[in-house]
Amino acid sequence: MTSEPRVLVVEDDPTIGDVLVGALSEQGYDVVSAPDGGTALAAADRQPVDLALLDLGLPDLDGNEVCRRLRDRCPEAIVIILTARAEEMDVVVGLEAGAADYLTKPVRLAELLARVRAHLRRGGIVGVTRRIEIGDLRIDTGSRRVRVAGHEIDLRAREFDLLERLAREPGVAVSRDRLMADVWDEHWFGSTKTLDVHVAAVRRRLAGRPGAQVPTITTLRGHGYRLDPPGPAGDHG
Repeated sequence: MTSEPRVLVVEDDPTIGDVLVGALSEQGYDVVSAPDGGTALAAADRQPVDLALLDLGLPDLDGNEVCRRLRDRCPEAIVIILTARAEEMDVVVGLEAGAADYLTKPVRLAELLARVRAHLRRGGIVGVTRRIEIGDLRIDTGSRRVRVAGHEIDLRAREFDLLERLAREPGVAVSRDRLMADVWDEHWFGSTKTLDVHVAAVRRRLAGRPGAQVPTITTLRGHGYRLDPPGPAGDHG
């Protein structure tokens, strides 16, 4: 058995399935794919899975039934439904079947991968060591260490999660709601002031090595934040 989180992709569209398998494999996960419900359940019987991406429109079994059976076989497994069904009742039925999350197609790949990481992290499932490098910034996601120009900087747990989330998509605007969902709780409701406090803390820590080429966290007023690679100075709010 491998030490990587095992992810099951249940998708009957081979084009979508190949994209998902490729993207998840690049993230270091142990990925197995299934084009239908029966194959998916057989794969889970052979080896338990940590997380499943599950389409509802399968050719043999209803996706919600597959979700229930997967949860019976692997009680600790996290199921994320990924489907074109967008009606409120579909969402309710899917969540009641045992899914931890429900995403409707089309979905941005970066958002999907962020959801996968967030759910695995909350489930206490440790993945393989991977490193993100942006300028002089090094983030080791396995050991949860951050270095700037070779010097380790100390981040609190949420600060690390926030920096990692932004660094997964350098140069991409991420909304406040998305950050709250990915770093804190997908069901977060209320003030997002804690986000601003953590952003300010991460900025201070990144600025602690004068002369280092580090990314900057840019404030996007009325939207969220963006991690910009080292380059021309801009408005970083």
